[in-house]
Amino acid sequence: MAEETQLLKGILEGCVLGVIAKEETYGYQILAELERYGFEALGEGTLYPVLTRLNKSGYIECRRVKSPLGPIRKYYSITDSGRERLAAFKTSFQEISAITHAILFEEE
Repeated sequence: MAEETQLLKGILEGCVLGVIAKEETYGYQILAELERYGFEALGEGTLYPVLTRLNKSGYIECRRVKSPLGPIRKYYSITDSGRERLAAFKTSFQEISAITHAILFEEE
């Protein structure tokens, strides 16, 4: 399981950027979208540090909106820098995936 956790960490930032790139959204919606695609058992303790790193890096912006049903909700949107980072992630991911697939699954 530790191996899976490390692998997930490397992929999660790109996937979170991908979700936010579709539309401005908030944490719970991001978790729900990731779960819809098959990332199971992700919790706030996994997501919010990723959002904090992305925000500090300038890849996303956060705005706070008062919610009529409870505490202030943070909405996240992608920045131009974030779009560039996402494009670079997609390219790198495709290259690494192809190499990994060739090594692990192609017959000699």
